[in-house]
Amino acid sequence: MDELEQIKQDIAEIKERNIKVEADKAWETSLVRKVLITSLTYIIIVIFFIYLKFSNPYLTALVPTIGFVVSTLSIPIFKNIWLENFYRKKKNKD
Repeated sequence: MDELEQIKQDIAEIKERNIKVEADKAWETSLVRKVLITSLTYIIIVIFFIYLKFSNPYLTALVPTIGFVVSTLSIPIFKNIWLENFYRKKKNKD
């Protein structure tokens, strides 16, 4: 294979990888994923609370579920703060 063909193949592989990365990013930020995680978290906690015989497990399970959702939704905010204040400053020093 000559050099030009190798470059074309490399570019095609990079484009294919980029499509996968974009799809993964779209899934990570999708509302469907957030609702699914929230629903599954709530269901698992309800089952656990029923097993432990908590009074009103359906209502009680909302507290840890909301806490989990709030903590996961705030992660991008802290990620951006970290990127701006620590990661990029460190990269600029190198």
